[in-house]
Amino acid sequence: MSLLTMILKMSEGLGKTCAIFFLTLLFSLPLGMLVALLRMSKNKIVSSVVRFVITVLRGTPLMLQLLAVTYGPYYLFGANVSRNKLIPVVIAFSINYAAYFAEIYRGGIESIPAGQYEAAEVLGYSRFQTFVRIVLPQVIKRILPSVTNEVVTLVKDTSMAFTVSYQEMFTIGKQIANSQTSFVPFIVAGVFYYVFNFVVDRVMGGIEKRLNYYK
Repeated sequence: MSLLTMILKMSEGLGKTCAIFFLTLLFSLPLGMLVALLRMSKNKIVSSVVRFVITVLRGTPLMLQLLAVTYGPYYLFGANVSRNKLIPVVIAFSINYAAYFAEIYRGGIESIPAGQYEAAEVLGYSRFQTFVRIVLPQVIKRILPSVTNEVVTLVKDTSMAFTVSYQEMFTIGKQIANSQTSFVPFIVAGVFYYVFNFVVDRVMGGIEKRLNYYK
């Protein structure tokens, strides 16, 4: 197999890798905020349960969570495993990354001085208006470097989808490497991941630079 053919074949898997990446961000970012707010709830039972769930998600391998979400329904309830592996893959990734984003959000929210809440209350803002108009913009600015690190990690973690036989880029590269008895497909995959990460890093860096409006 020529190098060009190999690149074209792996480019097909790149589309599926991008699907995991963008869908995970689409669901995990807002879900992470919801989890963070529940984690900060004044209700001790709610906050304790959410904290426990977060520790489980952050303390167990993503690979294990992928297997649990994909094959768990079959082993537990005898339910048919979805033929579209993208669905359980995105669910597992979204839940896992929501746990990490939740802690990042929580750190950002708790870093806002209490005086700002009091000042907003004096100005007649409701708690919701205070959060959306005053707190959230500052939180986004402060947590962006940490979010960028997680987003870059997500690019590389998409390769774990091979554990449930989802035909993303790394899986295709692995199949070609096995059939050709060559390490070249892994090098090509590495280049793809590097370029993908480079683009993501540049985009996130640009956003971060735009938010540095005090410099």
